[in-house]
Amino acid sequence: MSAQGEEVLIRPGGSRAGYWRDLWAYRELFAILAWRDVTVRYKQTVLGVLWTVLKPFLTMVVFTVIFGRLAGLPSHGVAYPVLVFAALLPWQFFAGAINECGVSLISNANLLTKVYFPRLIIPASSVAASLADFLVCCGIMAGLMVFYQVNPGWRLFWLPLYLGIACFASLGGGLLFAALSIRYRDFKHIVPFVVQFGLFVSPVGFSSTVVPEKWRLVYALNPMVAVIDGFRWSLAGNQPAVPLYALVLSLASTALLFLSGVWYFRRTERAFADEI
Repeated sequence: MSAQGEEVLIRPGGSRAGYWRDLWAYRELFAILAWRDVTVRYKQTVLGVLWTVLKPFLTMVVFTVIFGRLAGLPSHGVAYPVLVFAALLPWQFFAGAINECGVSLISNANLLTKVYFPRLIIPASSVAASLADFLVCCGIMAGLMVFYQVNPGWRLFWLPLYLGIACFASLGGGLLFAALSIRYRDFKHIVPFVVQFGLFVSPVGFSSTVVPEKWRLVYALNPMVAVIDGFRWSLAGNQPAVPLYALVLSLASTALLFLSGVWYFRRTERAFADEI
């Protein structure tokens, strides 16, 4: 309400083109929010960095013992720790980004109610901040590759493709969960369960080749299957290449997830400030 008693209503860009122009105009806010999340996680803390390293490392040890030693699953001539950690790299990024996106709007409720900016910036910055954890884990992967004398060669240049798919998949799912968490507050408890379930239906602790042939087409609908297999092929060496059908299905399911997330987020975005 203005001093003259007139109501002032702040509206976002009315057209779709105006909204995407606003995203570019607020790129500095995106960078600030992403950097804030990174500094909060790592600045003046030991546990933040330690937990980023310990969580995937301990998961690698458990999966190596269970699937590699006890179950005796194949690793195609590669040390089982390398096989597992090459899969944990994209999975930890995906899971962390989804979890952070899911609660990002609630965590930034003060921003939503005070000033206008494209709300999509908040979950997108969470995905960008999760890349910091990914880079830290890359250091561990490099150490494992040196220790086990793994030379990926030219295939390493394909890694950005699979990382890009993981980014769009995590952002699409994160936008859905973020919007749903505003309307249904118990969703913030559902997201970790969904992510945990996804760990067991993705080939993190084992090679995709152990999946029966008749189920591989359906299994490839999980966008992270091609991403994980792609990381293994790019990093671990001696791994089967990602089948073309699996890559196509991964791209299609990622595109569907991303577009659905953007659509639902944009549809409900105007009510965020009222429902927060």
